[in-house]
Amino acid sequence: MSDQTISPASGIGFRHMAMAASRGLLAVERLAIMALMFLLTALILVNVVTRYSHFPIYWIDESAVYSVVWLTFIGASAMTRLRLDFAVKMMTERLSAAKQKLLKVMATGMVIVFGVGLIITCVLWMDPVGIIGAGFDAKKFAGQSFNFLYTERTQTLNWPTWVLYLTLPIFAISMTVHGVANLLEDLGLVPREAPKGFQLSDLDGVN
Repeated sequence: MSDQTISPASGIGFRHMAMAASRGLLAVERLAIMALMFLLTALILVNVVTRYSHFPIYWIDESAVYSVVWLTFIGASAMTRLRLDFAVKMMTERLSAAKQKLLKVMATGMVIVFGVGLIITCVLWMDPVGIIGAGFDAKKFAGQSFNFLYTERTQTLNWPTWVLYLTLPIFAISMTVHGVANLLEDLGLVPREAPKGFQLSDLDGVN
């Protein structure tokens, strides 16, 4: 009886943690999206003014590009939870409700598989164990592994490129967490939650 009582409790605990993690990530992503949109707008306006004044700031273009990159990945993660990713329903809408639910679960599962695969790829690429083993010496690590990620710097900002590339593992983790939350809802294990801070109409969601 102990196994039967522990197993449901652990399942409920996992579901609660998964939904809470997704909810917290979505709140942080909402703030990050607003901040990046404000930053991007400010950079573009400053760039326009300084160019017309014949005093262009050379690093603004690169800053705007990286702001767009971060905004894209963070926004894509939030869209996963909001179910705003594109879906083609020409075939599924002709199926029964049970088969539609099955295909929806499979599609959500593929999002999780992609997220986990991207996490593994980022770990292999960034090799945190290797850089720690090299004593955080980027040149030593590059000489041992021929991985020059930690020695590269941006052209105008002169920032370490690995800092800017952190958007990839962050995106992979957050998309996986959101995918798990969506899967729990699709399986009917938890009630579907209305996203807080996002005003969506019935026509906004396509998945």
